[in-house]
Amino acid sequence: MNSDTESWDAKEVLLALFEGKHLDTPTTTDLFEAMMAGTIESTQIAAVLTILALRGPETEELAAAAGVMRSHVTPIPTAVDPNSIVDTAGTGGAPKTFNVSTAAAIVAAGAGIPVAKHGNRSRTGRGSAEVLADLGVDIDALPETQGRCLEEAGICFCFAIHHHPATKHVVPIRRSLGFPTIFNLLGPLTNPAAATRQLLGVWDHRYGERVALALRSLGSQRALVAHSQDGLDEISISAPTTIWQLVGDRVEEQILRPEDVGLKTHPIETVTARDLDHATVLIRSVLDGTEKGPPLDMVLINAAAAVLASGTVESLAEGVERSREAIESGAAMSSLSRLCEVSQEG
Repeated sequence: MNSDTESWDAKEVLLALFEGKHLDTPTTTDLFEAMMAGTIESTQIAAVLTILALRGPETEELAAAAGVMRSHVTPIPTAVDPNSIVDTAGTGGAPKTFNVSTAAAIVAAGAGIPVAKHGNRSRTGRGSAEVLADLGVDIDALPETQGRCLEEAGICFCFAIHHHPATKHVVPIRRSLGFPTIFNLLGPLTNPAAATRQLLGVWDHRYGERVALALRSLGSQRALVAHSQDGLDEISISAPTTIWQLVGDRVEEQILRPEDVGLKTHPIETVTARDLDHATVLIRSVLDGTEKGPPLDMVLINAAAAVLASGTVESLAEGVERSREAIESGAAMSSLSRLCEVSQEG
């Protein structure tokens, strides 16, 4: 609790949650503002996060909490229109492959899509921050440098720990709990470049439609929310994936199989990295065109969703071909090289 500000008693909110009630927008807003300000007891934060994790936050709660986080985010200054910017982010809390969302972001940038990749470190040690640092990106670049990366390389990395300082009161509590919380869902909903288009993976099927509807409430232009039947918070090539696609005001649910877009189903072991070094090797080999097997297919199907979210293609199958062209032409690798260069110039 912050001793410089008046404490906020969450007992009534906790009682409502304990009784199974859902929080309306004003109550959720007050609750999360108190969390950001540090004016709520740490034990009460832990209780709120635990109860919400057990019953699952509803759409209104997600949208309101994300609205609070967005109001406290450290933004990226850029001339790029946020209505054209795409993000590829997962919630975490799912089995890890080789950080496909990061590779897909780079391929989408190579396809000419402005990408503000929002991400963090991972409990596995091979999250987007670790992988991009290993690839040569300055993940601690200042917001102004990130803006230049977006403008000059077509892609930037938004390291979550630098853009959400107000969550400092919650971070140690989340770590101590050891299970996914509402903040796993809120991170991908609070892009520092104000991206209005995205591919967003969730670790639990029950959150798919809720997150898609929350994105609609938050003003997203287009989004694809994904959860695979083998438990991934990304589109899988090892099992069917449920996609909740936000198009305008509609959320359309579909089941996607690799064969639907001209790819093949492969065992998940073929796209699972052993460690950070292996993940980096896989990503680089996909981007430079030497990888022709399952890791390539895994990146293509996810990059296709990011390209589709941009609105520049009409179908996922077309997105696959656009992504393949970005790799084969060398444009994807060039995007990574330029991101490394510009991020280091700050």
